[in-house]
Amino acid sequence: MSKGFYNVPTAINEPVKNYAPGSAERKELQAMLSQLRSQSVDVPMYIGGKEIRTGKKVRLAPPHDHKHTLGHFHGGDKSHIKLAIKAALAAKKNWEKLPWEQRASIFLKAADLIAGPYRAKLNAATMLGQSKNVFQAEVDSACEIVDFLRFNVQYMSEIYRQQPLSVSGSGIWNRVEHRPLEGFIFALTPFNFTAIAGNLPTSCAMMGNVVVWKPSNTAIYSANVLMEIFIKAGLPAGVINLVYVSGPEAGDVIFSHPDFAGIHFTGSTEVFRNVWKTIGSNIHLYKSYPRIVGETGGKDFIVAHPSADIRVLSTALTRGAFEYQGQKCSAASRAYIPKSIWPKLKDLLIADLKSIKMGPTEDFTNFVNAVIDEKSFDKLAAYIEAAKKDKKVELIAGGKYNKSKGYFIEPTILRAKDPFYVTMCEELFGPVLTVYVYEDSKFEQLLDTVNKTSNYALTGSIISQDRYAIETATRKLNQAAGNFYINDKCTGAVVGQQPFGGARGSGTNDKAGSMINLLRWVSPRTIKETFVPPTDYRYPFLQKE
Repeated sequence: MSKGFYNVPTAINEPVKNYAPGSAERKELQAMLSQLRSQSVDVPMYIGGKEIRTGKKVRLAPPHDHKHTLGHFHGGDKSHIKLAIKAALAAKKNWEKLPWEQRASIFLKAADLIAGPYRAKLNAATMLGQSKNVFQAEVDSACEIVDFLRFNVQYMSEIYRQQPLSVSGSGIWNRVEHRPLEGFIFALTPFNFTAIAGNLPTSCAMMGNVVVWKPSNTAIYSANVLMEIFIKAGLPAGVINLVYVSGPEAGDVIFSHPDFAGIHFTGSTEVFRNVWKTIGSNIHLYKSYPRIVGETGGKDFIVAHPSADIRVLSTALTRGAFEYQGQKCSAASRAYIPKSIWPKLKDLLIADLKSIKMGPTEDFTNFVNAVIDEKSFDKLAAYIEAAKKDKKVELIAGGKYNKSKGYFIEPTILRAKDPFYVTMCEELFGPVLTVYVYEDSKFEQLLDTVNKTSNYALTGSIISQDRYAIETATRKLNQAAGNFYINDKCTGAVVGQQPFGGARGSGTNDKAGSMINLLRWVSPRTIKETFVPPTDYRYPFLQKE
């Protein structure tokens, strides 16, 4: 780290473009979508600054048009993980001693590239590769990743500024160094947010660490564009190494390596628990105790009080449950509705769903697109079919699905008679909302049910115009969600405003997009320097009267 401090540009949230008909950004993005669809890309791994092509090609296709080929990526094996670790450790010495403001400049430049000349390309890649509509892509692969980069630089500078007390004239100077971890970091990133895929490796790297980055196979198309941007921004070779290897093969090498220093993870709870267990079993192999940071699943809720504004509630449910096909770890997937307002709310929800268009992302009038892949499609279809046959469940809307051209699942609303029905408890990760209708007089008892229904604790919301009810829900559900919303949907956390993360089965709650997260990627060293040290061991109290 540098001994000097510099003012960094004050971070502000990147404005969201609206892509209205006739707008310049709409025309630019539509042209980019056409351009990318017309090409077949050959996506290499990036190890030690070199493009690695193995010849083991895997096809990339849009989830909403799975017969169309976007290109191929080159799959790797254990040898490429070993090569990536070697490249990372070789780059470590020069990278960690580079002054922090020089590292900051790289990521600030990356943010400006994404906000400017690469905005259309990264958004188009996200829309095509991960089947996000234009708005969902804009808030993710433009605004959120820009916010992560800019705010993290600001938080980094604040961390380095924080120093212990040194009183002038005391003869002592106390200071703290925030050292990068000893070894390399493994970044394991998900398909559903390009911003998360970019943030997990860069937040570690900007603190002086070196990284082996493995994205989800279904997000490699946009990850390749991110890597292009990082290189364009001046990221030195070997600092972030992008590999496409199976999870078990990567884990076998990484979690048995003595220089493994930490994992930055977003993905399923099951995978994260297995990772934690493996690290624990191998703890004797490592030079230090690895940092384990993870954001995992959610079974996120919206609780309505009888005083709720029904239109606010209806909008929160439709947006919270069905934006990006419910494939957000924060998506509303269970709702608790008072009996007195259910009939009117039901009519509003059905009307909303009838007005929603579903189809490819290239048509900007489509609100809902495809789920990510066939495995997800089949899982969701099975849950829907089981619900249709169960007498304890009523199908309120949707329930249809088709994968002939793309993996399309209709937005589906179920009403469960049992608050512990399977779709009220298990994470589905798709456009399925399950509603439980409760007696108005049992609001407080209902909150106890909400708190113990799921082992997750990521996001939740209370919709109410009664301040006493809001306070009661906020207090009784204080451990049920790491991000809690009042009179809003339970999705859409903004960097710098609502740092994101949950506890229980939802992760370590290290709040991506905050100083809390960055502090996990440094190891402090305290230094005390005495200018005029003592030369006699005898203290004054030893002197005779």
